[in-house]
Amino acid sequence: MACTEHAPVLIAGAGLAGASAAMFLALHGVRALAVSRHPGPSDQPKARGQSWPTMEALRIAGVAEAVRAAGFDVDRPMPIVIARSLTEPPLREIIGQDWPDWSHITPERMGMASQERTEPVLIGRARELGAEVRFSTRLESFEQDDEGGTAHLRDLDTGEGYTVRAGHLVAADGWRGGIRDALGIGTHGRGTISTSVGLVAEADLAEATQGREFSLYYLQNPRMAGGGGAFTTTDTPGRYALAFGHDPSSGKDAEDYTDAECAEQVRIAAGLPDLDVKIVAKDLTGTAHVVADRFSEGRVHLIGDCAHTMPPHGGQGGNTAVMDGFHLAWKLAAVVQGWAGEGLLASHDAERRPHGRMVADQQYANMVRRQSPHLADGTEAEEVAPERLLLGHRVPDGAVVREADDDGALTEDPAAPTGRPGSHAPHVWLERDGEPLPVLDLLGRGFVLLAEDPAWAAAAERAASALGVPMRAEVVGVPGSGQGLVDPRGRWRTLYGIPAHGATLVRPDRFIAWRTASPADPGALVAALRTVLCRTDG
Repeated sequence: MACTEHAPVLIAGAGLAGASAAMFLALHGVRALAVSRHPGPSDQPKARGQSWPTMEALRIAGVAEAVRAAGFDVDRPMPIVIARSLTEPPLREIIGQDWPDWSHITPERMGMASQERTEPVLIGRARELGAEVRFSTRLESFEQDDEGGTAHLRDLDTGEGYTVRAGHLVAADGWRGGIRDALGIGTHGRGTISTSVGLVAEADLAEATQGREFSLYYLQNPRMAGGGGAFTTTDTPGRYALAFGHDPSSGKDAEDYTDAECAEQVRIAAGLPDLDVKIVAKDLTGTAHVVADRFSEGRVHLIGDCAHTMPPHGGQGGNTAVMDGFHLAWKLAAVVQGWAGEGLLASHDAERRPHGRMVADQQYANMVRRQSPHLADGTEAEEVAPERLLLGHRVPDGAVVREADDDGALTEDPAAPTGRPGSHAPHVWLERDGEPLPVLDLLGRGFVLLAEDPAWAAAAERAASALGVPMRAEVVGVPGSGQGLVDPRGRWRTLYGIPAHGATLVRPDRFIAWRTASPADPGALVAALRTVLCRTDG
């Protein structure tokens, strides 16, 4: 075994979850090492789409525009429908010609890049910021102790084994990666739901898809294997992806399905019996509803499919993976850099597991409604409005100073925000030196104290110095106050629920940590930071 290397954080996996964790850790000044057993980024047409909060996070990292440019044009029609085939009238429309307009609750627009195009952007940015990403590298084992852990890795190109000493391990190795099981972490949920054959096929379907860059059809068709499937466009014109039912008890592998059998499934899905089809790739894939019983075990923290595996119906699996990395990164950075106590990392489970379960439940319910009505049994989750799920979700039991009258709700309407600790910082347009500025662009690098009273700026400087916490104050003036940063519409304090002499403390992941209606008080701010960061020193 080769000599030991050292890394503050080792990330097992470099897919959407692992690459995001590496990028956001590097953004916060921690140069993590991410390893993947795969030879490179994903080359599969899957996990398409970046939701609004994901684009907010990517904006903070400086890659939102690169990811948006790597995807389809969201201004073009992108229908998602339930149908018997591509050429028959839809049974039901899920999303019509246009995506919803959420400009009143976020400055960002969604993206439509695939995983195969998104991963290289994230990895490139992570490396640019100082992270290291190694492919063809397998994590064989990881042992923890009081000071950290020792990982045994193997270079799959050379066969050489070596060790890495790390303070923390981020498990981003997928739902079949093995770290979760090795830790003895159980799961709950509905388990494996179905197995499918996933195809990539070439055919002339421009007329059937009306020439659209993106189309997604959930197919309910008794002529298809398994009674239906899913069809979508890919990044390559003339190339499409189709999934249809597979019976695991048949003993067949993907390669046991002949090209002729697969081509016939494409024809049935298209509703074109004479369609000329070329099969490019085929593989077995599964659909599952599984959530880990806990997201942390000692110095190991689960993100992505390792933490929660969900049906794809709703497109939030990849988004939740990215956001896991986003929310965990600042906490790991705070602990590694010494300005937070180790107890802060317990909030990863308290915050991300309830949300991960909620998203998984919603996507299971979507699957039943859209593709598998035969599974309906009345136990499906009630539908949560997507804007509440994505931009209105809350973390009242996490790293926040919870208010006494907080009801613990896990969502709120982002169009009518409360400004409570544990909630997403409400979107509002400000102006700096006469130029429009969304409040989001003030956030993401350290803590930010928002206040109208300039006295809070001095309080924030004293508190930051006393605790060694990266924090700054942003004083939002009223028009004519002479402040460089102003609120031209006079809305921000109402949205954040504070009076003129109060203040709001926002975490690096743009969740509200604390607020006060009292005048500037550095002692109160220090006490709030100690609570949020689990500081027990001094």
